[in-house]
Amino acid sequence: MSRLYDTVEPAVIDEEMLQKAVEEQGPKDEAGRIAKQEGIDFADVLSLRLDFKNILKIDNLWRFTSLTKLQLDNNIIEKIEGMDALVNLIWLDLSFNNIEVVEGLDKLTKVRDLTLYNNKISRIENMDALVDLHVLSVGNNELDQMENLIYLRRFKQLKTLNLSGNPFCDDPNFKHYVIAYLPTLEYLDYRLIDENTRAAANEQYTYPIQQLEHNEEVAQKKIEEQEAKEAEFNLHKSAYVENLNGSALFDSMFADDTEGPKLALLPGVDELLTVYKEKYTAICQQIFEYGLKEHQRRGDEVGSFQAAVNEAKEDNRNTGMMKINDFNEYRRKLFAELAQSSDQTYIDTSLEQHNKDIDKLWDGLMALEMQLVDQLEDTIKEFERNMADMVSTFVENVQALISQCRELENTHNEKLLEVAIVTLEKMVKNELDDELPDDVRMLFVDKDTITNAVGASHDLHLLKIDNKEDDIITRANNWLAALMERVHNEEEVKRNRHRVSEINNFIDHLREEVETFEIQAA
Repeated sequence: MSRLYDTVEPAVIDEEMLQKAVEEQGPKDEAGRIAKQEGIDFADVLSLRLDFKNILKIDNLWRFTSLTKLQLDNNIIEKIEGMDALVNLIWLDLSFNNIEVVEGLDKLTKVRDLTLYNNKISRIENMDALVDLHVLSVGNNELDQMENLIYLRRFKQLKTLNLSGNPFCDDPNFKHYVIAYLPTLEYLDYRLIDENTRAAANEQYTYPIQQLEHNEEVAQKKIEEQEAKEAEFNLHKSAYVENLNGSALFDSMFADDTEGPKLALLPGVDELLTVYKEKYTAICQQIFEYGLKEHQRRGDEVGSFQAAVNEAKEDNRNTGMMKINDFNEYRRKLFAELAQSSDQTYIDTSLEQHNKDIDKLWDGLMALEMQLVDQLEDTIKEFERNMADMVSTFVENVQALISQCRELENTHNEKLLEVAIVTLEKMVKNELDDELPDDVRMLFVDKDTITNAVGASHDLHLLKIDNKEDDIITRANNWLAALMERVHNEEEVKRNRHRVSEINNFIDHLREEVETFEIQAA
């Protein structure tokens, strides 16, 4: 049965347990008394010990978003879970529990030290997210397949590994196997790996390691190629021209066209389709190249705008800091002088003037903020006009190019209809030399049937063209709307509110210091 499970009632991580642990591990003496009185925000806690609590399930830790160290050792935990919010965790101890599967670590990308010692783990897995892992302890578990250790080769920063007490440790080749297959290790089972041992291990496993490294290189190359393809596609998608650098749009017109393949078998249509596809694909290529060029222009404009905004904010803040620094220097000298004075009238007069100077500082800082607001408003308006012009021009040119695709389709349809009518007339007169499949001949029952078939194919093709045009236009306009909403919200509303709040808090702090000084002087 699980550790302690038979004799002690399992505990849950609740508010009372967390509050008690935080208080016990928080500040001591007077600082601790004040912290307990005012309350400690769990979001500010950096380290938390919940060991020897007989905890069965990890839960209710979502508020500890700043936590860097967590001890959950010596409990009866059966599953790794409930830690997705602990994104800043660096050190995690889950030793001496009842864990059987390594899981639930996908969000803990900053973990460097992981201890799973003395559990029931039979396989090392599901740790891909721990890209910065330096120390791993999985001793005293149920690991019995040395091949499973190859999984750890992905952790390029892994320096210390503890595996002692697992079944595979009895294998006489265990030590050399681990050292050879995990070349980044410096310590194994808490002992420094000496160079002679490393050399012997590498010699013993030379050929298997060479083959493994070759396979890893091949696999890595495939991954890089796939990532490059995805990056390229995402670039094309962000430019609204994905799949337009080829025949994808042309092919899509015929993908759902049930009549198209039949009509393609009519005499001379194959040549018409070849010419049609060549011209159509060339126009799509024009759209593709133009879209990428415009995407780059839009990106450059956004970059220039952001640089201008950052420069304006930095200049404004520097000017404000100069005012604040000058004021702080004046205030420091004033308080030093008043602290030596015993003339209460002089002190009162000086503090009254100081309060007026604080008001002037507030006026100056707020004037700077209003100046920045006006400056940013003008910059944003100009940016919005430029972006609107860019998107409008892009849409107009794309529509013009897509109209050429539509004209090609209309021209092709007219020629196809001519071929169909000629074929019908020949069939009526029994003058048709070409053999046609039965399903194609069924289209030539009468003129209406073949005309409707050609018309249905044409309508479907136009629909595909219209949909692509609508898709490009809608996405471009939506991007612009979302961009400007974000700019207005972040650079005007949120920034201004934050800055005003910052100024007011600073001024309030100055006034509180004056009040404190007045009380002390009195």
